[in-house]
Amino acid sequence: MSSPALEEEDLPTHTGPKGVIHDWRKFKLESEDHETVTPNRRELLRQMSNPQKPEESRERASRKMSTQEYELIKEEDEKCLRKYRKQCMQEMHERLSFGPRFDGVYELENGEAFLDVIEKEHRLTLVVVHIYEDGVEGCEALNNCLTCLAAEYPTVKFCRIKASCTGAGDRFSDNVLPTMLVYKAGELLGNFLRITQHLNEEFFAVDVEAFLNEYGLLPEKEFAACPNDEQEADVE
Repeated sequence: MSSPALEEEDLPTHTGPKGVIHDWRKFKLESEDHETVTPNRRELLRQMSNPQKPEESRERASRKMSTQEYELIKEEDEKCLRKYRKQCMQEMHERLSFGPRFDGVYELENGEAFLDVIEKEHRLTLVVVHIYEDGVEGCEALNNCLTCLAAEYPTVKFCRIKASCTGAGDRFSDNVLPTMLVYKAGELLGNFLRITQHLNEEFFAVDVEAFLNEYGLLPEKEFAACPNDEQEADVE
């Protein structure tokens, strides 16, 4: 005959609002530092996170929450709660198939890597490729602009490759650089040769952003707070 502990573990996970509360308490219990939490506190958290048998649930519902339970919930760590919310948002993002996220500008080493990023990237991912060469006017400035845009558009994959590494250097002579190509699901959406002719002599990330937006080639920007925003707020 199975022990009561095993029977409780075999019970299905709750769903709905009660399930959310249960998952949060379970997450909190697993996140606690075993060395700093008292045995009584851990035991109470364990009891609150474990699914109850039907008769036990009715018994708990028939009485008021104890002062100890109320104080425990009240004192739950805010930092752990933020971590839990972030995890939930990330899981939701993945379930909705918004596609992968990226960090920075990716350097493509050769023509094969160039073809791979075009043909094998996620179908929802917009791919922006800058073809450049050292010493060509405008290339370094455009590289810097794309680095800034990569931070603001994490769902867009920004890449760069030297013309001499593409395997088709004769097609990308210095007089057509910097070139910017835009792809999605393997389809070429934008082909901008010598893109600097469409920009001012001195240009910045906002100028490149505005240019791409004119052609409807950028998704809606994510207005995420910068990592230092909270610190600056504390200083003020």
